[in-house]
Amino acid sequence: MDGKHMQIGEVAARTELSLRTIRHYEETGLVIPSARSQGGFRLYTETDVARLMVIRRMKPLGFTLDQMRDLLDATDRLDADDAEDAANATDRLDAEGREALLERVRTYRQAAAEQVEKLRVQLSRAEDFADTLSARLDRNAPATRV
Repeated sequence: MDGKHMQIGEVAARTELSLRTIRHYEETGLVIPSARSQGGFRLYTETDVARLMVIRRMKPLGFTLDQMRDLLDATDRLDADDAEDAANATDRLDAEGREALLERVRTYRQAAAEQVEKLRVQLSRAEDFADTLSARLDRNAPATRV
C-alpha cells in the first residue's frame, strides 16, 4: 500500500463506523471507495473518510439517506467548481447555479442548527432527570454510623 489508500478496517476505526455501515453507505451510493486492490479490497482516501464523517455527523441529527445524498451532491458540485476555478476551467457553474447550491447547503445548516437545539433541550431534561434520581437516592440513603 502506498499510504494514500486505506482499507475498510482502518476507515472503520478512524470513523467509528462499523464495516457493515460503511458497506451499506457504499450500496446506497453515498460513499464509493476510490479504488480496489488487486485482491478486490475496498480502498479509501482521506476524501472518502471526510465524506463518511459528514454522513456520521448527519445521522444523529435525523437526516435521511436522501438528504445526506442531496447535501453531498451540492458540496461535491461546489468543490468541483472551486477546483475548476483554480484550474481556470471553462465548465464553471454560473452565478445562479452556484447560489442555488449554496442555498441548499444553507438549508441543511439551518436544519442541523434546529436539530442541535432540540437535542440540547433533550439533554438538559435528561440531566435534570438524572439529578432528580441522585437527589432522591441521597435523601433516602441510610445514615452511616460513626
